[in-house]
Amino acid sequence: MSNASQPTVKSAMRTLDIIEFVVAHPHGVVAQEVAAALHIPVSSLSYLLNTLCERHYLRREGRRYVAGDGLDRLRMPAASMSLEERVGRQVNALRRALNETTSFFVLVGWELEARVTETADQFLRYSISAGARAPLHCLAAGKAMLATFDEPTLQRYFAEAERPLFTPRTIGEESAMRREIAAVRETGWAFTDEEFTLGVCGLARVVVIDGAAVGALAVALPKLRYSDAVKAQIMERLLRAGVALSSGTLASDPGETTVDAAPQGTLRG
Repeated sequence: MSNASQPTVKSAMRTLDIIEFVVAHPHGVVAQEVAAALHIPVSSLSYLLNTLCERHYLRREGRRYVAGDGLDRLRMPAASMSLEERVGRQVNALRRALNETTSFFVLVGWELEARVTETADQFLRYSISAGARAPLHCLAAGKAMLATFDEPTLQRYFAEAERPLFTPRTIGEESAMRREIAAVRETGWAFTDEEFTLGVCGLARVVVIDGAAVGALAVALPKLRYSDAVKAQIMERLLRAGVALSSGTLASDPGETTVDAAPQGTLRG
């Protein structure tokens, strides 16, 4: 590629990133949020936002930018998309906003399977492959799904499922697990603290579509980065993703109700 073509390609990539970011936030975003999330200089961002508004791909509502009518012909109705396609846009938006590994899990027997996952773009990160499976008891997403079981199903789970101890912090005993499940039912949030992989924490929440729990969204990150402020930010963004999925919106804004769980994988450093 010649040096002359590089600025054009960079501008095109930024334009696509802006569109995807705004579409992922149906309640709208201000320019400063876009600049901070996508690392675009304000001078360049102003020109791109104005151009996108002129072409009706974006629309201004006060200080906020939202998706414009020009995108209608480019967007597929949520009802015609697969679950993985719908959730995939949320996973991408969350990973971009948080830069931590974000995954969507579904229930397969007494295990979780990662259907959509994106890995953090950081040197120290948690990694999981799509299709990977793990037991329910040691992942935040698993606890979130266990909280949706009725009592007969929960009794069968405790009678049939193996609950190996992966780390000294793994919770496998039934009474302790029931306390975890009760906490998830009360708050809507599931957490893990080095229960599947040492040095890794996870947060999760069930995704409900058309009244049914279809899986769980999860964010997993090294404990070194897991502060109270980071936890609050992740919870806010997962909540909004869940609301967007429940309402049939293609992509979400960080801060309403959704799902998150602690993925299975490898901590790389």
